[in-house]
Amino acid sequence: MRHPALSLIALLAIGSPTHAATLEIDLPDAESVETVAVTYACPDGDIDATYYNAEDNSLAVVTIDGGPVVMSSVLAASGVKYAGGPYVWWTKGDDADLYDLMKGEDAEPVSCTAKN
Repeated sequence: MRHPALSLIALLAIGSPTHAATLEIDLPDAESVETVAVTYACPDGDIDATYYNAEDNSLAVVTIDGGPVVMSSVLAASGVKYAGGPYVWWTKGDDADLYDLMKGEDAEPVSCTAKN
């Protein structure tokens, strides 16, 4: 029996929605998916994040440098930590920190605060 699926659509090409891709992830109960969109105020401009939570499965789609980055939750001591590509997005309450791992271990994160 096939389980319902959570579908995320991410634009992969600048300017043209005809280059969109779909990612489907099988979940035990897709009706239990909670979707939350948050805009964060950051020093260099706003960052939009959409969270998809379904039981033990948590994803975030974070807009970084104008494009979507799909991230999965990973182990965190506190808050919720997401990782995708070279980025880590760590949320704690209304605050979030964006780490760019390409800048090295000692690089300071970009600190943001939820607007909505």
